[in-house]
Amino acid sequence: MMGFVPIRQAPLRAAAGILLLLLGWQLGVAHERNSGRAHANPSVSGLISLGLSASGMTAQNPRRDVDSSLLWEVWDQLNDHYIDPEKVQVTPLMYGAAEGMARALGDPYTVFMTPKENTAFRDGLSGNLEGIGAELTVRDGLVLVVLPLKGSPSERAGLRTKDAILEVDGKSVEGWSLSEVVSHIRGPKGTPVTIKIGRPGAETSTSPLVLTITREAIHIPSVESHSIDTAGKSFGYVALNQFGEGSIAELKKELQAFKNRRMDGVILDLRNNGGGYLDGAVDLVSLFVAKGIVVEVERRGSVTETESVHGTTLLPDIPLVVLQNEGTASASEIVSGALQDHHRATIVGVKSFGKGTVQEVVDLEGGVSMRITVARWLTPNGKNLGKEGVHPDIVVEPSKAPAEGVKPPPVGAPWDWKADAQAAAAVDVLLGKREAQ
Repeated sequence: MMGFVPIRQAPLRAAAGILLLLLGWQLGVAHERNSGRAHANPSVSGLISLGLSASGMTAQNPRRDVDSSLLWEVWDQLNDHYIDPEKVQVTPLMYGAAEGMARALGDPYTVFMTPKENTAFRDGLSGNLEGIGAELTVRDGLVLVVLPLKGSPSERAGLRTKDAILEVDGKSVEGWSLSEVVSHIRGPKGTPVTIKIGRPGAETSTSPLVLTITREAIHIPSVESHSIDTAGKSFGYVALNQFGEGSIAELKKELQAFKNRRMDGVILDLRNNGGGYLDGAVDLVSLFVAKGIVVEVERRGSVTETESVHGTTLLPDIPLVVLQNEGTASASEIVSGALQDHHRATIVGVKSFGKGTVQEVVDLEGGVSMRITVARWLTPNGKNLGKEGVHPDIVVEPSKAPAEGVKPPPVGAPWDWKADAQAAAAVDVLLGKREAQ
């Protein structure tokens, strides 16, 4: 999986953009007319004739107000002059124009998705992919690793959060969109891909790290749980890896088991949770909070809507600690921020990713779709998640990553919570040994 996106199921709304930012298409304005024609004025007004409402502004009715002849002129020029005329194909050019229109907004989360990309996007939410198992995003022009998924080929190869992708199979990714990077990294299981990375704190500018990773079928387990017995107490630990289809029902089952066993406290691990369905975030907070707002949704025109808790609260009083890190994004930030604002949980870890916009997924004809930013997230107390993220109540840096060449324990190996600095701190909070700073 590459990316994070909380979305509402009907209609789908994605709050994140790590998953598939699309291959863009931008037109060059310098062009040569056919023989016998004068050269075009390079100014915008000389290249395109718009209605009054659209000249340098916005067009509420582009079909009526915008003269799209520039698009057709560019197409004509490509038909007449491009060196490989067989590549001037209708479908790629139409998709490219649509992708470029969305990309021109400068919002990496508003994207046009081709049928292939649309399918990959939805496969990512269902948890089934073939690739290296890493979530990527774009920040400051760099393609960064949000996280390598647990037990994935990328984790075993040593890929880390905040690694910058520099090359894929010997090709520089400079100027590539996230979609292009994703499409080059993904591929059939059993095939290798070589990735050159820059790593914070390492001298990678002069000697970048090069990892060769064999692709695999990636299945993302939604929920993992353990019990922690220490100092005469018993705590339930549950990790939610994504807000996908059925994940909250699975999580609720684990929490019910904790309740039946009369656990003394719960640790909810949202680290490296890149998001998923907004409904899931609301449902999750509702398991711990009896009443109140989960998130405010600020739409265009300063219209604000609220999403509130609902249903029967499963564990309204049990001591609760939430673990988060820089890979905690979008829907998981909504949960962390709501539980913090309601003083329902102690947040342990480091500042969250800071993904605070809402995308609505619109299906179009021909299997294509668009993800369009339609709103911003605000916590119940009005904090802008995109600008601020969620700051922990207790800052605990993660345990040091394994040294180069040292492989992480295999999936299914016994879990040693004492070796996890943040989990150990959460246990101390539940034992009353540590308080918010």
